[in-house]
Amino acid sequence: MQDFIIKYVWGALGLLLCSVPVFFKIPNAVSQTMGDRTESFITNRRLLLSSSDAFGRIMFSYKEVTELAGYTSRVATLLDVMDDIKAGKFTKTLVQDEGGNQQSELMKGRGEIIESEDIEFINVPIITPGGSILVPKLSFHMKRGDHVLVIGPNGCGKSSLFRILGGLWPVYGGTVRKPPLTQVFYVPQRPYLSAGSLRQQIIYPDSLRIMRSKGITDADLLEILRILDLDHLVSSFPQGWDAEAEWRDVLSGGLQQRVAMARLFYNRPKYAILDECTSSVTLEMEKVMYDHAKELGITLMTVSHRRSLWKYHGLILQFDGQGKYIFTKLDAERRLALEDEREEIESKLRQVPELRRRIEELSAV
Repeated sequence: MQDFIIKYVWGALGLLLCSVPVFFKIPNAVSQTMGDRTESFITNRRLLLSSSDAFGRIMFSYKEVTELAGYTSRVATLLDVMDDIKAGKFTKTLVQDEGGNQQSELMKGRGEIIESEDIEFINVPIITPGGSILVPKLSFHMKRGDHVLVIGPNGCGKSSLFRILGGLWPVYGGTVRKPPLTQVFYVPQRPYLSAGSLRQQIIYPDSLRIMRSKGITDADLLEILRILDLDHLVSSFPQGWDAEAEWRDVLSGGLQQRVAMARLFYNRPKYAILDECTSSVTLEMEKVMYDHAKELGITLMTVSHRRSLWKYHGLILQFDGQGKYIFTKLDAERRLALEDEREEIESKLRQVPELRRRIEELSAV
């Protein structure tokens, strides 16, 4: 409505007012010829349109400044909260208190975070911001080279574990030993594609200057793309590495996941958290991704339900969704055999009611 009034109603009303002296004689006005009145109309119309445009700009600027003030306030609040968390002043008001005193006591406590080469959780509770206790006490330990597979139903605490590991959620108890965040790289199922060139998609979050300072050249990046069968992207655009596009629209889901893995190979962290990051690629490309990551010495922590990934891991952290978990060694071949047997037995059990019904029909004959 504001846009309509400023652009049309204001201008139309002004033109009507300016046209009055042209078509109607104003009482007690100085006598003018038709040419003088037309000249006055043209002059007034130009002044009116200029003032209307200026007034419209002021209104639009006011709206934009108001939006900017809201964004600024949110960012300032976020920074204040982050400072409070670092200072140990974080407090949370529970939305619901289903757990009673146990919930309140757990959220009042604070755990210990220790910088380490390994990742270890010792009696760490996993609690959501809403106060739901997903796992009362979680304990596991992984060293460099211990590739861990994390599985479990939705809402069991898999993503919450990574938020605690990344420092997004506070540690309410126990001890967390983890490496610096610069040594941990997160690869999501739907990677973030930044605005910029093709080169920037690979070296994210680094800039071109940082890439050059590391001694990495475009030839090195091309070798990474060649491993993932992405080298054709450079030749697909006339600008090559400097090509810019809406990458989320240009690249398919599988290509986006391969670009995310190219980032992992470029950054070469000590640990990588892979969250369903191969769901849209073929099994052959999945093998290339995991084998090369291991060759680079990257320790993998994978969240996935794909059975094809079991053989790349030596440990498994399995949540049951009821607050319990199992952390043990993973024998991929044996586990696959047991899963196949379980599915076969479940299939037979589903046939039991139909078989009983048929027996009853035969007995009645």
